Formats: sequence, structure tokens, C-alpha cells
Amino acid sequence: MESAELRALLSPESMALLNSLPSYSSSADVVSLVTSLRKQGHSPELVAAVLTQAKLRHKAASKFGEFARTMIFTEAGLEQATRLAVAAHHAGRYLRAGVKRVADLGCSIGADALAFAGADLSVLAVERDEVTAAIATYNLGAFPEVTVVHDDATTISLEGVDAVYLDPARRTSGHSETRRVTASDYSPSLDFAFGLATQLPTGIKLGPGFDREAIPAGCEAQWVSVDGDVVELGLWFGALAQPGVTRSALLLGREGVHQMNAAADSEDAPLGPLSRYLYEPDGAVIRARLIGDLARTVGGHMISESIAYISANVAQPTPFAACFDVLEEFPLDIKIIAAELKQRGIGTLEIKKRGVDIDPAEFRTKLKLKGKQNATLILTRVGERRVALLAQRV
Repeated sequence: MESAELRALLSPESMALLNSLPSYSSSADVVSLVTSLRKQGHSPELVAAVLTQAKLRHKAASKFGEFARTMIFTEAGLEQATRLAVAAHHAGRYLRAGVKRVADLGCSIGADALAFAGADLSVLAVERDEVTAAIATYNLGAFPEVTVVHDDATTISLEGVDAVYLDPARRTSGHSETRRVTASDYSPSLDFAFGLATQLPTGIKLGPGFDREAIPAGCEAQWVSVDGDVVELGLWFGALAQPGVTRSALLLGREGVHQMNAAADSEDAPLGPLSRYLYEPDGAVIRARLIGDLARTVGGHMISESIAYISANVAQPTPFAACFDVLEEFPLDIKIIAAELKQRGIGTLEIKKRGVDIDPAEFRTKLKLKGKQNATLILTRVGERRVALLAQRV
């Protein structure tokens, strides 16, 4: 999006048109909508701009809920934007640390600043891209406690600021069609971010696959999952970190909020035989390397080295893992498995795999499923044996 395009989009007439559009549903509906808008005399450029925003608002609903209906986005900004539910937890850290004014350095379209302002924090939101800064200004316009500045986050004065937050750009510059870059090309750079952390309480949002070896000592590293999808790694320094915690898994979902903390990576649980129940830890627990602590919590053990499955004789309720009742164990042989599933009338099958090089979609096709029963098939290793476990979710 160029500056001229944004100025045209933000005119009262254009915003009225955008807000009058029906909810985005399908490409077929868009074709008819384009025809209708062109017949009303709207220019092709304006029609393209408002329909792009309508599509982005629809896509953004999963991150921003009802707020998405009144916001403006870029493709790149929405791609990296923090989910509002996660941003609210970020804001909670600053409140608990006694922060009054926070600098959001590299605020993009304003997702985290929105949560900070909603928590009654005063916010200095800094964005060096002119168009994105203008979009952030629009998105945060209802919050007088937020000041959006078009400036360089690495040189702006932090006088009067109690703490900082950074979500370094992890893609090439631009508003659309960007690509991921390596950690050495993050903007602001990690050296800058880690340097700030030695001066002020600092929070840094990174991708969940960030190299663990590059995590600085002395901070809390928290992996966050939303409905089972690991969405970010947060590094928290100073008063923003939980005392005595360096590894944490935060789970947000329909069943509420759950957190597992530890002073360090947990010690591995011992290996043992396959028992009646199998636990699949949440991805955030796996990333935080707290599988051993989870295994001890449910009275379980590992069934193979380097594979994140826990086995136990008793099913213990836990929000940190899915639990399966193992019904049968088969050799990992497609013909044997297909025959067994056919005999049981299983036509609906959830396939999971870990520790074996198998494409589940291709595997499913070969099974030629047919029947009214449902089950879960877990393709993995028990010790050195490749096995298929027929199971039901507990």
C-alpha cells in the first residue's frame, strides 16, 4: 500500500463505503460485489482498496475479534500481528511490574499497543514505515493515552519510559508479498533489543522456532500456544520476568488459561514400555522442554528417545497434553493396518505421527477407509520399533 492509496482509503467517503460492505465470504461473492460497486461509479482503484481491506478484516477476526471490523491492515502487518488474547497477557506483565508508560518499538499496525492502552497504560508507539505508522495511528485513534510516532525505534528518546516492548520485523520490508528473514536481519536488530534489556524491563516477541541457543541467560523464555497452535516465543527481562522462572509454557484456549513454569529445562523422564495411555504434550510444553516435568506430573515415562510421547498406566487429567487410550498395537505395515481398520469398520480416522518419515495424507489414501466407526492412529516408535497405535481420545 502506497501513501496516496492510504490517503484515498482514509477519506470519509471511502471509509463509509468500506464499513457498508457485507462480510467477506467467497471469491464468487467478490466478483459480483466488484461489478455492483463499479456500476455505482466507484473507481477501480478504490474498489480494489476497500475490497482488500474487507478481506483482511475478515482474516483478522481470528486475531482481533470484533475490533477487526473497525481496523485497517496491511498483509505483512496482519501476518505478524499479535493475537489480542495474547497481547492482553503481555499487557498484564507490565501492569504487574508497576509500569506506567511503555514504549512499543516497532509497533507495526498497533496490535500490542491496543492491548497496552486497553490496560490503561500510557504508550509511546514507534514505527519507522510511514504508511504503517499512519495505519497504527488510525487503529489507535480511540486511545488518547497512545502516542504514535513515525520514527526509528533505535534512535528515539526513551526519556520518561518505564519499560519497552519489541516485536522485531521478521520479514523483508513491504506491506505485502514479503518473505521471512534470518535472525541477523531482524528489525530492530536482536543486538539492539538485547542491549535495551540490560537498561530497562523489556519484552521481546519472537517466532516460536527461534534458536534456543541464542536465548540470553537471565531472562524468562515463554512459548505460547493458542488452541494448540504454538504462536510465539516471548523473552521477558527484568521486572517483567516471573521470579525464578527461565522456561515457561502458556496455553490459551477454550478450556481457559494454563501455565507451566520451571527454573530450567526439565530433566528427561526415564524410558519405559508402552502402557495403556499415551499423552501428546502441547507444542508449547515441547518447545519449552518441560516434557519431563509433565511426565512426572501424570506418573508417566517416555517410550522412545527424542520423541515427545509420554506413556502411563493411568489417565490423569491435564491441560498440557492430549490423552489417548491405546486399544491395539500393530507393526507399521500398511497392509496389516488397512486390514485391521477394515475389520473394525473404521471410516473416520485421525492420523498422528512422530519420529517416523511418513506423509499422513498419502498414508490415509492407501488405507481406503470405509465404515461408520472413528479412531485415532498414531504412527511412531516404541524404543526402536516402528509401530502403529490404534487409540481413542480420552
